Amino acid sequence: MVEQTRKLLVKLRQTTSSEEPPWIAGLMKSRIDPLWEQAASPLIGIGMTPNQVTASGLVLVALSSAAYAYHHSSLAFGLCLAFAFSFDALDGAVARRTNMSTKAGGYFDAIVDRYQELAVFAAIGWVADLWAIAMFAFAGGILTSYAKARTALEIPVENHGWPDFFERMERLVFICVLLAADGVATAVGAASPWILAGGFALYAVLANATALQRISRAFAMLKRADGKQP
Repeated sequence: MVEQTRKLLVKLRQTTSSEEPPWIAGLMKSRIDPLWEQAASPLIGIGMTPNQVTASGLVLVALSSAAYAYHHSSLAFGLCLAFAFSFDALDGAVARRTNMSTKAGGYFDAIVDRYQELAVFAAIGWVADLWAIAMFAFAGGILTSYAKARTALEIPVENHGWPDFFERMERLVFICVLLAADGVATAVGAASPWILAGGFALYAVLANATALQRISRAFAMLKRADGKQP
């Protein structure tokens, strides 16, 4: 098992060794960002600031999570989250179009991201009694973020130098699709507790594998920096 995990991490490092953002994040930057900027027009039209868009996304995620604890419909939860998480991209689009990008706004957005994940995982843990997996999944996301943030306290780092396998956008898409699939299976009479449990466990494994990938890269960067010191 240890050897298999090591090989997986090596493969992930090889597939993400370029400077370009991988997977969905890379696609967003080159193809989807212009679409988000067009979609942001109504929000700009009513005078919303980037931070207000970010806060609105958090409120929508919190309300969707609370509603899931009541109605237990995975399909409805997945669809609501897909809409709520769109604000995670719209805040950046508003910031770019209105020239309101700030360091404080970026920090606020990162904090809100963590609270959104906490709300979603708490709701899934409550409804499906998957608390252990929820904690493991949340740890993966937190450590993925912290691995880079802590490195930035030691040496200068840039976002484009951290191409990872299962980043924020991949995680959002995965969880929405998983919930929708679980809901559809229930609707067609093919419900199984293993759909949500198995998919959520896979999410947790991938999130923590990405955290280990970042930790490994951080150690290598810090060791190189140590070697350059007199």
